[in-house]
Amino acid sequence: MDPSLQDKFESLERALVGPLRDGLIIAFSGGVDSAFLLWAAEQQRRRSGGRLLALTALSASMAQRERDDAAHFASALGVEHRVEESRELADPRYAANDGSRCYFCKSELFRICNAAAGRHGYGWLAYGYNESDKGDQRPGHRAALENNVLSPLADARLAKEEIRTLMRAHGLELAEKPSSPCLASRLMTGVMVTKGKLADVEALENILRSGGLRIFRTRLHEAGPARFVRIETTPEDMPLALQLRDLLQQEAQARGYRWAMLDLAGYRTGGGT
Repeated sequence: MDPSLQDKFESLERALVGPLRDGLIIAFSGGVDSAFLLWAAEQQRRRSGGRLLALTALSASMAQRERDDAAHFASALGVEHRVEESRELADPRYAANDGSRCYFCKSELFRICNAAAGRHGYGWLAYGYNESDKGDQRPGHRAALENNVLSPLADARLAKEEIRTLMRAHGLELAEKPSSPCLASRLMTGVMVTKGKLADVEALENILRSGGLRIFRTRLHEAGPARFVRIETTPEDMPLALQLRDLLQQEAQARGYRWAMLDLAGYRTGGGT
């Protein structure tokens, strides 16, 4: 392993000792970053002691696949894992889906985590924010700062690809999992978030996944009464998407969307803005 990466990993391990001693809750989504943080914290807990809890907040914006990944990873790791219902959709500020949606989502997540910490005597909260996230607009991180939530990966200056490298080195099963933000991120800014629309995204993305695509997004658009979906994927996977044309069109129209379109510009981060 690269010595500088090893130094970062050891810095992370040292930083986890104190919070574990006081009791640490990790907000665990089942994604790569929070999975690695949870694994690293559990390894450190076994060496130095302390208490560790993985907490997953469930709502309609979390796809079933993500729920399954979180449950399986935590079970295989042998850590205590609690699942709590999130009320984010009941907040009209979240449902409005403006540029602050992620702030209200994370505020609800950390409310749930803080409540669990109070009930069960944990001293600290942490989540998977990392060095790479510093270059993005992250309203959710503001909520983390307001709630005194730790971000040990960022403090150790670990970037996303370094996290994947460490996961591969330690044989962790989610190392190659594609990034998959919440389903609400697929709704274009200003399109109101509802359970029905989130279910629409999940159904269409299940078709893409079943067809062999790995990196993709289904974006929901509304222009007056017209509703349509725009599919992003890599140029290499566009032929696979076209093979699914009939299935995607039928599913989209059955759900009330006038068009299902393939975006020739391809997948890109931030395509929902």
